[in-house]
Amino acid sequence: MKRLIENIRNKLSEKGLKVTPQRISILEAIYSLNNHPTADNIIEFIRVSHPNIATGTVYKVLDTLVENKLIKKVKTDRDILRYDGIVDNHHHIYCSECDLIEDYKDEELDVLLKEYFNKKQFEGFKLEDIVVQIRGTFDKC
Repeated sequence: MKRLIENIRNKLSEKGLKVTPQRISILEAIYSLNNHPTADNIIEFIRVSHPNIATGTVYKVLDTLVENKLIKKVKTDRDILRYDGIVDNHHHIYCSECDLIEDYKDEELDVLLKEYFNKKQFEGFKLEDIVVQIRGTFDKC
């Protein structure tokens, strides 16, 4: 846990952000929950140790973390906004039955998609990132 907190402090500092207890707690929640949590999941997790944290504060911090590329937003088919602590290139396998999201890495797919878009050369479009969300259902649902 101590190592996680130190890692969070370093990430905030590297982005030039003030290291605050709220920012640390919110990033800690996202990393600890490790399941693409919603803001409500994060608030529930944080309130165990910080019962007085304001909901508005959590949303402001989440926006700041997204703006500074420390986390990513993930939107589900049900229009539920969730947060991802993994900012490295990866995709998602999404269960339309239970709303579960699992991370999926595939370098071969990444290369294939980048080559495809480079070959097509969409006029006036600059490719920044490719994120694939693969929908289906898990047996465990």
